[in-house]
Amino acid sequence: MMTVALPPDVLPEFPVFSEFADVANPSHYLRLPDDWLLAVADVVSSRTAIAGGNYKTVNMAGASVITAVLNALGRPDLPFVFGGDGATVAIPESGEMAARQALADSARWIADELQLEMRVALVPLSAVRAAGFDVQVSLFRTGTGLAYAMFSGGGSAWAEDQMKQGQFAVPPSPEGAQPDLHGLSCRWSPLPSHNGNVVSIIVTPGKRGADATFSALVTEVVAATASPGHTPNPVPVNGPAPIVDFSGVETEVRTHPEPERRRARLLARASIVMVWLSYKTGISLGRFNARRYVREIRQNTDFRKFDDGLKMTVDIDDMGLRRIEAMLSEAAERGDCYFGVHRQDSALMTCIVPGLGMTQHMHFVDGADGGYARAAVKMKEMVAGSEALNA
Repeated sequence: MMTVALPPDVLPEFPVFSEFADVANPSHYLRLPDDWLLAVADVVSSRTAIAGGNYKTVNMAGASVITAVLNALGRPDLPFVFGGDGATVAIPESGEMAARQALADSARWIADELQLEMRVALVPLSAVRAAGFDVQVSLFRTGTGLAYAMFSGGGSAWAEDQMKQGQFAVPPSPEGAQPDLHGLSCRWSPLPSHNGNVVSIIVTPGKRGADATFSALVTEVVAATASPGHTPNPVPVNGPAPIVDFSGVETEVRTHPEPERRRARLLARASIVMVWLSYKTGISLGRFNARRYVREIRQNTDFRKFDDGLKMTVDIDDMGLRRIEAMLSEAAERGDCYFGVHRQDSALMTCIVPGLGMTQHMHFVDGADGGYARAAVKMKEMVAGSEALNA
């Protein structure tokens, strides 16, 4: 396990915005430096795992790569995006070796402990730009001050495609390798829909979609997810209510080396009980108050993001779903976009919690029945159909 201490000024001053409807505005984005790299990861045959009911494990695999790379570089503020069955993290040149080791260790741990094959690659920005694409980053600020990175320019999607073709691959570490997964957690039960539908949506630019046209479409789609009296965030208004449920503990315990697992199991169970007691009584335990914590969870979820296209897992009613599908279908017919939509009854949440009492806990939301992965399959089918029609 390799770690490196990056200097505090390694990150550029990325633009920050707080109104998500403006996420596709090009003025919000700054180009990554030429000597940076993209760490990319993707679960192989995620459709098979999803069909077997293992999507929570697939989400855990994607989040583990983010956790391992951030911990290896000692910088939770590096730009990253969670994609359900994969992830992308932007890496400065000085962190290349540590990031490469973290990717290799993650691929091995995912194979050994989660029984999934994870492709991982490290793609230089120089290769991205030589291919005619770019990577630009912006930060979306939440109510607690946490910031999630947004990616534009087409480079992230190109890097993922290259990885799937076997380019820039990072081979797994030898058997038994253990990445640093401190903070990774999956204790929450599925979040049932409160509006009728949890919908995972992916929208990318079409061949004839100009930047301004696509930006306007994104604004319209984001606006359409909200309606009077309804909120699109799958997390309840007052946050998820803690319960005493140890079903997610064993997966979390596997993030620890074998000699530490018994202690980790006891601590995780004690933490679950402690959170429940604090929530029920309202009593703070040191700096930690469960009622405040669950309210922060709602603010700190990444249920909407931009990664060379709009990605959302939202909770909406039937009318809202029909409206969005009609809007996207019309835009696709004009050649302005490609899209995939997948409906399910609940959402899943995977978390990175550096420590109780801290506000910078991160929560990755996806649909509980395939979410982004199933939406991506539908979008790829639309792209293939369009290419066949125009061939």
